[in-house]
Amino acid sequence: LYTSGTTGAPKGVNLSHRALAAGIDAVADAWQWTADDTVVHGLPLFHLHGLVLGVLGSLRIGSRVVHTVKPRPERYAAAVGTMYFGVPTVWSRIAADESAARALSRARLLVSGSAPLPTPVFDRITELTGQAPIERYGMSETMITLSTRADGERRPGSVGQPVLGVETRLRTEDGLEVPDDGDSIGRLQVRGPMLFTDYLNRPDATAASWTSDGWFITGDVATRDAQGFHRIVGRESVDLIKSGGYRIGAGEVETALLAHPDVREVAVVGQPDPDLGQRVVAYVVTDADRSGLADRLIAVVADNLSNHKRPREVVFVDELPRNAMGKVQKKLLG
Repeated sequence: LYTSGTTGAPKGVNLSHRALAAGIDAVADAWQWTADDTVVHGLPLFHLHGLVLGVLGSLRIGSRVVHTVKPRPERYAAAVGTMYFGVPTVWSRIAADESAARALSRARLLVSGSAPLPTPVFDRITELTGQAPIERYGMSETMITLSTRADGERRPGSVGQPVLGVETRLRTEDGLEVPDDGDSIGRLQVRGPMLFTDYLNRPDATAASWTSDGWFITGDVATRDAQGFHRIVGRESVDLIKSGGYRIGAGEVETALLAHPDVREVAVVGQPDPDLGQRVVAYVVTDADRSGLADRLIAVVADNLSNHKRPREVVFVDELPRNAMGKVQKKLLG
């Protein structure tokens, strides 16, 4: 498989059959996925979410799979299934289509992945379907390593606990342990039987991705609480903003902004700043009158989070740049 290339050029990822089997079996355990299920999704068939989970997973477990060709709300609503797979962009559009969302109330599991699901979308889907979505975390290199369980607690903003066979740890920039307090941010490292073998023709990149004691360096930063629930802050390279001596997670600022009714989509990045090091900049898609909106949005973050996390600039755009999986390509902003 090839990585999605959200922060750099895509790399070829070699996954063994043994790794694929271990990864599929681990999510089957977490999601109570059986041959009686019917999986519905419309995701691209060249990436982990659509191909490995949606198709190969169904083949291994023996469940049916319905591919809707395009992940449109009306197509999801028309397909009869027990498990629906989508990315946050898909769930956001379903949340905005009340009739389509209510049609999914027949399902037993709604799964979101590939990017964090905004809390307002989580809440709206829960309200319309009668069940909270399941979030999970993984990469092309690792398959799914963290997930909410079908029979477990579902927390907005959390990607759950390690799946079968997976271990995780959080480390500071100096390699020290990060406390499991749910707030302290650390570099996420994982190990387990579903990890990749190497990068295709990239021995240098392969070697750089592993610690000396055998942990894969995900490149993501996260928090973990005492119960093992993880929250992904984002990619260290683009989602961890160092501004005025503070470490700010772009995701928490995005969540605060998405709670405002005039914000349809948003991406927060750190831009170079001679005084702060980086300044928080929010790129906002809105259908509302933009007059005075920027100041109101800045105030929302200052009031609900803290003053130092407020955007120093709000840029209104017609759309956010996304790849085929619906992930925002932040490297194209600014």
